[in-house]
Amino acid sequence: MQSDPMPDANQRAPSYTKHMIKILIADEEARIRRGVRMRLLLEPDFVVVGETNDGWEVLQLVRDFQPDVVVMSIRLQGLDGLSVTERLARDFSHCAVVILSLYDDLATQEQSARVGAVAFVSKQKPDGELIAAIRAAYSHTGKDVE
Repeated sequence: MQSDPMPDANQRAPSYTKHMIKILIADEEARIRRGVRMRLLLEPDFVVVGETNDGWEVLQLVRDFQPDVVVMSIRLQGLDGLSVTERLARDFSHCAVVILSLYDDLATQEQSARVGAVAFVSKQKPDGELIAAIRAAYSHTGKDVE
């Protein structure tokens, strides 16, 4: 998990935002995690609750921090992202998964959907697609969206 402190949701939430979308980032590369985190923190209703490069740690962090959405790579240390997604879909239905991957072929997208990911975004796409996918994934959690 990253060493720099995460901002407190109460410090970041503007007065017009009722709900913060809690996000966990899981990617094998630190520079990708850092870039994704920096971009997500520009959104007034997003808060990053943690990040990791290890699939087994994703499961622990979901238990500990109860994120609404996990942005996850397929390639992770320990347990791969598709296996983690399948476990999250089975055991943590309150948490939606957005797969963020370099492998954006149709077979990989279909496999991601089969194991329970609610969205798939290529790492080569503009960051606006990831933002839209996170918001759409959050709507799958059944929590209020405003």
